[in-house]
Amino acid sequence: MRFLVFILTLCCCLPVGAQQHDADGYSPTMKLSKTLVDGDSIQYVELNTLYIYPEPIFKNNRQRKAYDKMVRDVKKTLPIAKEVRGIIIETYDYLQTLPTQKARDEHLKLVEQDIKKAYTPRMKKLTFQQGKLLIKLIHRECNSSSYKLIQAFYGPLTAGLYQAFAWTYGASLTKKYDAEGADRLTEKIIQQVEAGQL
Repeated sequence: MRFLVFILTLCCCLPVGAQQHDADGYSPTMKLSKTLVDGDSIQYVELNTLYIYPEPIFKNNRQRKAYDKMVRDVKKTLPIAKEVRGIIIETYDYLQTLPTQKARDEHLKLVEQDIKKAYTPRMKKLTFQQGKLLIKLIHRECNSSSYKLIQAFYGPLTAGLYQAFAWTYGASLTKKYDAEGADRLTEKIIQQVEAGQL
């Protein structure tokens, strides 16, 4: 009952648009809106999903620092992985409208140039561990490994060259994200970051 009173009070006290928004207009904690019901407008609050996990238990300060580092790395690489998904969807949709393979190849070259120009400075700031995490997060966001994505757009030869380059540095473009297994902690952190809890 107290929770209901709290929500009703919140709805009445906060005008629409009073919450803070980021650059995209997205509120990380809640969304205020209104709807029409029988000709009457009713305000409501839409809260993000709240994830409740047991508080992490750290045996020592080293484990705490490793956890904090993972949170920092996820916050830095997750937006890039989401941008990659958006670029892939947009590029694929546009390629379907082009009539010839030559036009598609020319468009891919332009996209590649734009990506290099926009993302090279950001990629240079990533650490090695963040780069490996980004490969996994791209698999999470796109449901396909980086290797398969490169292969789909540029062919097996280019994908093989990129894989060989990554392999020389101890990484692999074929790495998959396993939310139920090895990447269980990462998934918890991602859910909390997306919900605005971390």
